[in-house]
Amino acid sequence: MASASSSAPVLEHGVAPLRAGQGISFVLRRLHSLTGIIPVGAFLFEHILISNSTAIGQNGPSAYARQVSFLANLPLVFFLELFGIWIPIAFHALYGFYIWYRGEGNTVSYPWSGNWMYTLQRWTGGIAFIYIVWHTYTMRFTGIDLHDHPLASFGKVQGEVIHTPLFLFYVVGLVAASWHFAYGIWLFSAKWGIVSGDKAQKRLLRACLVLFLALCGVGFASLYSFRSRPVADDDQNRAMIQSHEKPGGQATDRKGAQ
Repeated sequence: MASASSSAPVLEHGVAPLRAGQGISFVLRRLHSLTGIIPVGAFLFEHILISNSTAIGQNGPSAYARQVSFLANLPLVFFLELFGIWIPIAFHALYGFYIWYRGEGNTVSYPWSGNWMYTLQRWTGGIAFIYIVWHTYTMRFTGIDLHDHPLASFGKVQGEVIHTPLFLFYVVGLVAASWHFAYGIWLFSAKWGIVSGDKAQKRLLRACLVLFLALCGVGFASLYSFRSRPVADDDQNRAMIQSHEKPGGQATDRKGAQ
């Protein structure tokens, strides 16, 4: 007859999964998981697969400017960005760092694939956060205001990626953000019970890997487009903006748009 105080079963592989906790901890972890998909993940998906894809091809600069102008002229764009992008990103990132701080790395003691994936997800999230903060700061708060002058958007990105260190930083940030989002979809689906069973989860994991490669592919192609075209300096950008703001000009710029 077994003792009532028998010891807990010993795991043969890896470690016990992290628990979502109870009460406020459970709610915060669920919100953290949800914000990683909607709206943060949706924003990343749009930014890479839609906005950045317009930079590819012969009409890349003008197509990219039109996309930036479209986004800048959305109704209530400030509130859309504040409540739909920046607050969710801040919460997802800061609570993610808290989870990372409270967790313990165990890839050496338990070289199990799940532990490596957990560690990789934390590191890619940290790198992606630094990348997003830097990209947002340089694009929105330095140089020409792209909300008012979207025509300068292609040249402004060029001004960064033509420098090899910043180009490599963009590559690393792109890969980190793409992986964090793609694998995050798998984690979200498993955590919320959307996909259950080993076979279904393996199929979803393969689909997420395809999405990761697609995001990287489009991102790399857009970076190549930015680097391979003749570089327009700030004076050329300002001249182009002024020419489109003259009466009778075809304005794709926000101030000249009718």
